Amino acid sequence: MRRFDDRVCLITGGAQGLGAAIAKRLSSEGGTVVIVDRNVKRGEPLAEALRASGLRASFRKVDVVDTAQVTDLVEETFKEHGRIDVLVNNAGILRDNRVEQISDEDWHAVIDVSLTAAFVCSRAVFPIMKAQDFGRIVSFASMSWHGNFGQANYVAAKAGVVGLTRALALEGARSGITVNAVSPGLIDTPMLASMNKAPREMLVAKIPMRHTGDPRDIAAGVAFLCSPEAKYITGVVLDIDGGISIGSSVR
Repeated sequence: MRRFDDRVCLITGGAQGLGAAIAKRLSSEGGTVVIVDRNVKRGEPLAEALRASGLRASFRKVDVVDTAQVTDLVEETFKEHGRIDVLVNNAGILRDNRVEQISDEDWHAVIDVSLTAAFVCSRAVFPIMKAQDFGRIVSFASMSWHGNFGQANYVAAKAGVVGLTRALALEGARSGITVNAVSPGLIDTPMLASMNKAPREMLVAKIPMRHTGDPRDIAAGVAFLCSPEAKYITGVVLDIDGGISIGSSVR
């Protein structure tokens, strides 16, 4: 498929994990991908590997919480390519703890990277997308947005992403801009691998499909929401989680 020919795609947190899988998927379908991350050691080699495969990709070191850096990124990308079609707000971090043990620093860090950055980046691309009467914004929620023990900061951030998505969907609807969110479940990423074996196995046992997902599953969902086929879908949260968000009476 070549659903992203002539499309310019910004992917935050794109240097590794889910972001890298999304960069590979969109570029493999013809997209010009700009990998946005602070991790130069992973971001630059990824962009180089994609270019070596004949795909269009570049890396930009940007702190997506910094409005000035995001503004420069968007202005320079638009100057180089003449358009920005897709924004994937994937950047996020964890600082889990019981609420009484979450410091101000850990609260603000999670809110800033997971929620504020999505707002800053979306605000920056909105005028360009409005002017071209086309845009696709996909932000990352999480199954945790429904509520999760020991994640008050992360839950608040991801619930905020859902609210932001719905508000921007209304603002962009008449300008050909769709705004959606994806809500991954347990996906095979370094973050999941870092968990202790016992709690990880306990969580996997709760998945109706009885196995974790692959980053490519998330990339496929994002690619669909950014594609022409999803032109009448906006303001939704797409659960990609093997059914864990609905649960099961079968054990």
